[in-house]
Amino acid sequence: MKKILSILIIAFVALQFFQIDKTNPPIDESQDFIKIHNPSPEIAEQIKASCYDCHSNESQYPWYTYVQPVGWWVKNHIEEGKHHLNFSEFGTYSAKRQSHKMEECYELIEENEMPLKSYTIAHQDAVLDDVTKEQLITYFKEMEEKLKE
Repeated sequence: MKKILSILIIAFVALQFFQIDKTNPPIDESQDFIKIHNPSPEIAEQIKASCYDCHSNESQYPWYTYVQPVGWWVKNHIEEGKHHLNFSEFGTYSAKRQSHKMEECYELIEENEMPLKSYTIAHQDAVLDDVTKEQLITYFKEMEEKLKE
């Protein structure tokens, strides 16, 4: 048992030498969703708090991302999130894609799939109460319609 524990400790320590890249890509503010669409300060603040960490080039990497394999798991979530929607690159999307992304935003909020529960555990400012949830759903629906025009 002592030998197995020693091997596990050595393996855990060895993993710490394989850190994730925490560098965010450069940001072109002219392509950023909030800069382009200028939502109210309350909506912008909530989108930043609930969405931008995983869905923009402004990801914040908390202390626990220095502990592997947790950092790998977080990095994977961020990469997957940006693959689906990157608010920092929103202006590069076609109008049809922008509209579709707005539809996905409100649908995922309505279905309580976003923000992820695993994210809100450590980021209480990302938790959506019923009022904020409805405000975001309404905002994203309005944006979807606006982008369809």
